[in-house]
Amino acid sequence: MPDPTPAAPRLLLMAPEDNCLIARMPLSAGEALEIDGAPVTLPEAIPLGYKVARRALKAGEKVLRYGAIIGTVSADVAQGAMLHTHNLASDYIPTYTLASDAHSFIGSTH
Repeated sequence: MPDPTPAAPRLLLMAPEDNCLIARMPLSAGEALEIDGAPVTLPEAIPLGYKVARRALKAGEKVLRYGAIIGTVSADVAQGAMLHTHNLASDYIPTYTLASDAHSFIGSTH
């Protein structure tokens, strides 16, 4: 895949095999940019340092950052969408959320 950095300097590719990019600055919902030569309109605001899907990802796919698996997609993700605890579960540690019971984590049964 081509390096998206020249076409989208707002995103950082950590390793060529990664399927996520890192927001180098806060990005606005509706912002238009290119990822690997494809025009993408961001479906949501993405904070500085958050992960962005480099391509469309299906539930169950592994997410690569720095060329290493960091987690598994828990719901389908469009190209340009934010990857975070709502659609990405860590393969290494529980992913805690601020659910109403304050003890929930992704993958828990309660």
